[in-house]
Parts: sequence; C-alpha cells; structure tokens
Amino acid sequence: TSASEKVAADLSVAGTNGSLSALSNTDVSTDATSQAVDATPRRKTKIVCTIGPSTNTREMIWKLAETGMNVARMNMSHGDHQSHQKVIDLVKEYNAQNTDGNTVAIMLDTKGPEVRSGDLPEPIMLAEGQEFNFTIKRGVSTEDTVSVNYDDFISDVEAGDILLVDGGMMSLAVKSKTADTVKCVVVDGGELKSRRHLNVRGKSATLPSITEKDWEDIKFGVENGVDFYAVSFVKDAKVIHELKAYLKSANADIHVIPKIESADSIPNLQSIIAASDGAMVARGDLGAELPIEEVPLLQEEIIRTCRSMQKPVIVATNMLESMIDHPTPTRAEVSDIAIAVREAADAIMLSGETAHGKYPLKAVKVMHTVALRTESSLYDPTKAPSLVARPKALLNDDFCKSQLSKMFGSHATMMANTLRTPIIVFTRVGSMAVLLSHYRPSSTIYAFTNEVRVKQRLALYQGVVPILMEFSDDAEETFSRAITSLLDAKYMNEGDYVTLVQSGSQSIWREESTHHIQVRKVQC
Repeated sequence: TSASEKVAADLSVAGTNGSLSALSNTDVSTDATSQAVDATPRRKTKIVCTIGPSTNTREMIWKLAETGMNVARMNMSHGDHQSHQKVIDLVKEYNAQNTDGNTVAIMLDTKGPEVRSGDLPEPIMLAEGQEFNFTIKRGVSTEDTVSVNYDDFISDVEAGDILLVDGGMMSLAVKSKTADTVKCVVVDGGELKSRRHLNVRGKSATLPSITEKDWEDIKFGVENGVDFYAVSFVKDAKVIHELKAYLKSANADIHVIPKIESADSIPNLQSIIAASDGAMVARGDLGAELPIEEVPLLQEEIIRTCRSMQKPVIVATNMLESMIDHPTPTRAEVSDIAIAVREAADAIMLSGETAHGKYPLKAVKVMHTVALRTESSLYDPTKAPSLVARPKALLNDDFCKSQLSKMFGSHATMMANTLRTPIIVFTRVGSMAVLLSHYRPSSTIYAFTNEVRVKQRLALYQGVVPILMEFSDDAEETFSRAITSLLDAKYMNEGDYVTLVQSGSQSIWREESTHHIQVRKVQC
C-alpha cells in the first residue's frame, strides 16, 4: 500500500522561466485544518551544551542528547586535544547509533586573544580602595601584584580606564603605569583566582582574533570534521574571510560563527555577519567591554540582523548561571530564556552549567521546558509570513531564482500554517530547509537530505529536524520512505496531513530547477 495519499494542491513553480501553474486535485477535507500542529509538540529553539568535566563521559553525552542537546560545544580555552578528541568521538558514536532522528552537531569554540591574569598559589582577596598591580613580568604572584599573559597590556590601557575581572565580578581603576606595570585601585572587590579573564571597559585588545593556538585548534577541527567554528573576539570581516579561505584550501566544509563580544565588532556588525554563516551573541565579554545596559539592545539587533540575512544566531552566556551550583534557576534566568526565544534566536547556549556545573541535566531540562512553553504562545497558524515579492515581480526581468525561492518558501509556510501540518522538505544542500526556518512556520520542518554534512549543519537551525536518507530515482518511493520513517519514529500518526516540499535550487527529480508543494494524508 501507498504510504500517503495526495489530497490537495500540487503547486509547481518553474524556476527556469518564472511561469506559475497550479493543479487542484481535490478539496482538502475539513479534518486537515483541524489537525494538531504536531502529534507531540517539538521544541524549535535549539540548545547548545558546552561539554566539560561534568559531562564528558559516554553516559552523560547520551543523557544530554536525550534531554535536549542539539549541539555539543567544545571550549578550546580548556582541556587539550586528547580530551576534545574523546568528546568528538563520543558524539559521532551517538549520531551513528541513534535511531530516533535526533542529530547532535559539533562546535569548536576558539580560545581567541584572551587577556588573563597569571597563576596564583592561592586566591587573593581584593578589598575596595586597596592598591593592586598587574605586570607583564612572568611568574609574579604577590599580595599586591600579579602577572598578565599579554605583553602589550601596558600600551592598551591608560590612566582612568576601568579593568574588569571575570566580566565585571571585580573592577579596578587604572591610576598610572610604568614600563612593565599597571597600577590600580580596587573599585569592586572580591576573590581573585588564577587565570582570570581581564577586560578594559570600552576597549578591545590589539591582539589578532585568531592566535597561533587557535590555528592549531582549527586544524584539529578540520582533521575531525567538526560542523561549526565559533570564533572568539572577531573585530571585522577580514578574519572571517581569512578563515574561510583556509577552510576552502583544506577542502573543509565547516561553517563559521563569529562571536560578537568586543567593542570593535559593533561598528562592523553588518559586514561581519554578511561574511559569516551566522553569529553568537556572547554577552559576557560584550557586557564587559560595553555598558551593560547596551547588551539587551545589542542582542536584539544582532538577532534581527541575522534573521534578515537568513543566518542562524545563538544567544549565549549566563542563561542559567545559578544552576551551576543550585538545582533550580532564578526567575530572571527563566525570563532571559523566554526573551531570547521570543526574539526568534535559533539557539540558546549553556556554558558552565553543563561544562562543570552540579546539575547539567536539570539545566538542559529547564532550558527545554521554558523554550517549549514560550514557543507555544508565539505561533499563530492563521497568520501568513510576509511575502518577499509582489505578484508583478514575476514579470520583472530582474526577478531571479533566489527571489522565486523566497516567495515559494513563504507560500509553503503559509500553506502549512493554514492547514496546521508539519513540513517535509527534500534537500541536497539545505537551502530550502534554511529558508523555511527563516519564515518560522508554526510546525516542525522535517528536512530529509542524503548528505551527512548538510544533516549535521541543519541541527542548529530553529524548527528543523534533519534526517539522513538516501534518495531514490523515483520521487514517490522517496516520499513513501520518508513518511514511513516518520511514522516509525512516532513523529506523526496515520490520518495526519503533511506538506511535502521539494527544494528547487538543485532539482532532485527533474532535469530543470523547479519547486514543488504537495499536501498529503498519511496512510500506512
């Protein structure tokens, strides 16, 4: 028996000449419009988990994935290649063995040009009004002076600057400097531990964005076929172009996500994101280098900019910070997650909560449930997405295939929203799945691809469930196998309606580039 029955419109948009035709087969029965959006609601916003001592075992990585992890992040500021190799191998093992359709992508986060204090035999308590110094001399750790790891630290700071320790947990005012020492007075005291991160408010270090250590880590990522690089302290698009040129020369299909976290990056925001494959709102250092009251506005701007360019955006830092030590979050943290979801971020990230926290699984569970509940209040199936082209545009000589794809994606979303059906898209390069994610349909996008790299990358995009499947030369056979696999995974039930979408940029079953939508009733 057939796995599905065609019941509605068969809309074909020929990408070669811009002509538009529609064949109406039968009316969609009323039960299609009353169908639930999903048999079981799925979270659309993706969760990035940092892997560390609390979670770097096989058991914990499996549990994180089952609880809600979509991307495993390795922070190259900590650990070594051997420990990170173990994590990569475990995530790949999970992906190979998992049969429920969940895919975990791998992200390598570069250390970047971090300025840090030196090692201390024991923490130093800094009191308000106390004089304290930082020196570029190596190995200094006295009651009033500690080393820094950056030789140009002296030239980067001036009298009157405010130094922030650990993103503002402590602060010191610069009073004067010598050839090798910066002399300060403590403004906000606290416990200074070894290797603490230092920022100068309103300034960025003059170090290169990609250091020698970063290049070694990037090569390690190429050798292991990671899916994403998160690049720290990107100041302009030049570093993105440099990294992408290297990846091209290495024949490495890895996407580049700049971390927007330095004061210098804000004036270059548009060009940085345009050159990249997405962005991360790294609020810790961003709030250290710029006034903290600017951070919420910048978060919204970065998300809006990425959305306008159809690129994924991750909101990171301190989302559930209290859960490093406590089993329940603060109410402000819950609201923080909800705000990122409402602003339409593709992903939200956990750092110390899962890397070294006491309750990593509870943190993921909280993030999952808050995101899922917030999403349930956002989607109005009766509201159509904005069309990106007027009908008359079809008659314009400047109307191109990419614009046609956008209009098609908008119409497909509108159809799925109106009928309240999940979307099944078949794609070789992922472009149509990304486009549909951009329009934020009210239901899940099941993206079938025959390319492993595409499946891994789509794990980051909001609302997309990527599934690896070989395509048959026969379209009907491929449709049937796709629907059967979703039934087997209990992603849908017999009698549900689905919207089937064939990508048009690289046609799968036609010689010419075309777009194709069908609405079908699922039958065993």
